[in-house]
Amino acid sequence: MQRSITYIDKRTKRTGHLVKLLASAALLISLGGCLSYDGDVPRGYQIDDQALEKIKAGTSAEQVLSIMGTPSTTSTIGGSAWYYISQQTNRQLAFSRQEVTDQRVLAIYFTKANKVERVANYGMQDGKLFDFVSRTTPTAGSEPSFVRNAMQGLLKF
Repeated sequence: MQRSITYIDKRTKRTGHLVKLLASAALLISLGGCLSYDGDVPRGYQIDDQALEKIKAGTSAEQVLSIMGTPSTTSTIGGSAWYYISQQTNRQLAFSRQEVTDQRVLAIYFTKANKVERVANYGMQDGKLFDFVSRTTPTAGSEPSFVRNAMQGLLKF
């Protein structure tokens, strides 16, 4: 009788070790996807240096459009300019916060005759980094709170 109990105990221990081993392997495989995440993500217009070399002073706007493609945005006030915007972001882990590592704004300025006047390539060192698409709307003064809005609503009656 003693011999069968020992056999069952060994089999239970072996099964317990196997379950722990499989659980550990599943955990390591799932975490491995997060740790090997390559977080370099290019965004926006990717500047082609060979195409940029073709843009010289005096080039027409139509030629610029055919060489460079549609700009990210254009100027609306003042002179005529086209802007090609790109960003390089990096994220260390899959769910960590993104950091902007490089930002470029290629500006092509035109004369009134729609000819290239000059080309400027601005980077992060040339200006302030700002969020083009912000999910928050700034308010003047203090931030309104739920309680404050509720009290003001009740006082109107």
